[in-house]
Amino acid sequence: MSPEDQESIHRLWDELSDVEAGQWMQATSHLLAALAGMAQAWNATWAGAIRVDAGVGDDPLQGWRVGAVQALRPVAPHPDEGHFKEILKVWDRREIDPSFLLPLKEVGSFRTYSLRRGLPPAWFDTPFFHRHYGSVGTQDAVFVAFPLNRDCESHFGFYSAQSFTDAEIAQLAYALRGIKWFHRHLMLGSGLLLASSPLTPTERRVLQLLLTKASEKGIARQIDTAPSTTHQHVTRIFRKFGVRSRAELMSLWLKRGG
Repeated sequence: MSPEDQESIHRLWDELSDVEAGQWMQATSHLLAALAGMAQAWNATWAGAIRVDAGVGDDPLQGWRVGAVQALRPVAPHPDEGHFKEILKVWDRREIDPSFLLPLKEVGSFRTYSLRRGLPPAWFDTPFFHRHYGSVGTQDAVFVAFPLNRDCESHFGFYSAQSFTDAEIAQLAYALRGIKWFHRHLMLGSGLLLASSPLTPTERRVLQLLLTKASEKGIARQIDTAPSTTHQHVTRIFRKFGVRSRAELMSLWLKRGG
């Protein structure tokens, strides 16, 4: 990697460190866009993965589930989560495609994996590839996985109309290896780290506003719901994180060590 590329990544890290606690979703979009530009990828995603029922021996995916997804550019027919939602439904049904096994190699360690490097050429002629990748212009995808603990991982994905080079993959790995605190914020914000259960999309919106100076009434106005309903969301968020106040909730984001 050239000194210029390293310096670009270091500037990106500095930009992320200046982001306030309640802006992690916007910061994620900024990070996805910057890294996609570096790697000449047309799209990028972040996904939080958690392992449940790890003791079930007949599950080829070893209990792993995708608990949250954020796409840089949503793709029809699912404007909220893009066509990735369709893939996740297949994952949850345990209809195993060979591409589903790639994240499980060396699970628990920091790693990269990609379609072109990890799957045989014949896979790119399958209906699964054409439906979920080729149909939207993706010819290769590379992923960077960052484990937070044995049952919780942060995965960034990048999608290109051409094959990724080794240099591009190394650059993406370098950029994502040095920001453990940011991976932790993403998992916290989705309720996938420390919370007793994942947050709903509405709870994620409320949580993001709770980490600002907005009052509950102000939050209610921003999400267009009644103050009483907003308070119920706040109460459930506190319960899921095991805290009793906004101050205790905020303290979770101040612990960058992971």
